Amino acid sequence: MVASSNEFAGGGGVPSRQPGNAGVADFGQLGGESPEQGPLDLDQVLESVHATAYRWDVAGDTIDWADNAGVVLGVDDIAKLRRGRAFALHIDAEHAGARYDGVTGGPHATPGAALHYCLHYRLLPEGRRGKRALWVEDTGVCFTDADGRPMQAQGTLRVIADRRQQERQHPAANHDELTGQLNRTRLTEALTTLLSNASRSPINGAFLLAGVNDLTLINETYGFDVGDEVITVVGRRLGRVLRGKDCIGRFSSNKFGIVLHDCDTNGIEAIARRLMEAISSSVVDTSVGAVAATISVGAVIIPENASSARSAIGHALQALDTGRSNRGDQYCQYVPCERHESERRHKVAIADEIIRALNDRRMMIALQPIVTSRSHEPEVYECLLRMRRTDGTVISASEFIGVAEQFGLAKLIDYRVLELAIDLLRASPKIKLALNVSAATATDPQWMAGLEGFTGKDRSLTERLTIEITETTAISDVKAAVKFVTALKELGCRVALDDFGAGYTSFRSLRQLGVDMVKIDGSFIQNLGNDAEDEMFVRTLIDLARSFGVVTVGEWVGDERTMKLLEKAGVSYMQGYFFGKPELAKDAGETKPAAPSKPAKPAG
Repeated sequence: MVASSNEFAGGGGVPSRQPGNAGVADFGQLGGESPEQGPLDLDQVLESVHATAYRWDVAGDTIDWADNAGVVLGVDDIAKLRRGRAFALHIDAEHAGARYDGVTGGPHATPGAALHYCLHYRLLPEGRRGKRALWVEDTGVCFTDADGRPMQAQGTLRVIADRRQQERQHPAANHDELTGQLNRTRLTEALTTLLSNASRSPINGAFLLAGVNDLTLINETYGFDVGDEVITVVGRRLGRVLRGKDCIGRFSSNKFGIVLHDCDTNGIEAIARRLMEAISSSVVDTSVGAVAATISVGAVIIPENASSARSAIGHALQALDTGRSNRGDQYCQYVPCERHESERRHKVAIADEIIRALNDRRMMIALQPIVTSRSHEPEVYECLLRMRRTDGTVISASEFIGVAEQFGLAKLIDYRVLELAIDLLRASPKIKLALNVSAATATDPQWMAGLEGFTGKDRSLTERLTIEITETTAISDVKAAVKFVTALKELGCRVALDDFGAGYTSFRSLRQLGVDMVKIDGSFIQNLGNDAEDEMFVRTLIDLARSFGVVTVGEWVGDERTMKLLEKAGVSYMQGYFFGKPELAKDAGETKPAAPSKPAKPAG
């Protein structure tokens, strides 16, 4: 992950001179004349420490690079990285979003300030399709306007060959910057040491995770600075309660990890309750006044219930979630359950397979035709996700997408599917495609940047692409959905509202969204002819969409009777096994309509 201090200097505000002239002048020769050494060659100095410099006009999204940038970063044509979005596509997808927030201060940046940053992330000189990668240290300052919007960032990029070696050279890298306690890396090392010692000794230990409750509410109510104050005080109080041989570190934003040595089951619970009491017994004094705070604690016995740091952390997280869900006692100790363990191992195996499939480019798309009403000619092909296993078998998304969403892999999948879809649009100039995106992707600026990067904003591509978002995603945050839809339509894409009817979108919401198409949820269509209420509901949805000038798609059409009922109701398009099953993109015809198959029960 991107490493950042997350402590932006916001005290003094922007210097009186314009940001464009602050800090860095023209790249090249800077400084005065030295009687012994001659003029200072900045590029030579930077290159000697494997570094380069840049100035990023965030508002205009243009980057000026020092002359040595291409050499230092190993980029053949640095001119291709003259825009911020182009550069973002040369950063590991896992790091790109955090890098943007780290530089700009994120959505809660201080207005009118000079925000200093120091970040580490993986740079991909050949882009995300290339094989080369290197770690860089990005250090600089970002200037914000009166509304907190980033205007300009300028700084240096330095190649660091071995990140772990860099961390060892700086003791501060061992500790969390906010609390001064061990950071997650060193905490994990302490946990690993406990596990190693426990394997050679009959004495038990434990790993605890203490989570600050309702930190999001505290941040929203008092501000993030106050939230940081609460975290700092909580960490300090927890440290005071522990025994001398135990250690504590900051595991994540609102969680502290605690390694207990030489402690039995009763002792573990006693310490956990002492920790909870230390926080709840008195309020936290902050810069805005007293704030009440509480914690929940999850614990796992070592080595009895965990044989590795990974399993210890996973079991402690599971116990913490259970503790938080309890209305009364917020302490929970992990208890093994074979069924749960089997399910967990199965999910972990699926997640590992997903990651390997992404790396090995075994994610594929299958195409299913969406046909026009009456003529039954394919108008658009929906891209449906498939994964080829190492044994050559192909499985549908329904077998792994739930795990992908649970493990935070949905955005990576969406990014890969987008790449495949754009490649197919380029290869087949007449085909039109529809593409689903997850709820996480619908609010991800990096995906939108990827769409612009892959297409180059070429409207001959974007105008043949329909992006589908689910109705439940849209109504969960209408404002964000409207912004996403607007951005897509500005690029030339059409937008469809999938699973229409499942979330009961209001008339006002449908008008606000401004989508081009609604796809009626298949659960209402599969019983047409057998359920009068479903038939009436589908007619109502079609009439509602028509009143707003939005075309409709009937999904899960499995037989001729359903087809005729939908056509009678006035549906614009239809999709389902009756008109063609999904076929892998390499096997599917470009414009040739699929022959109707025998009536079959539609699959999810």
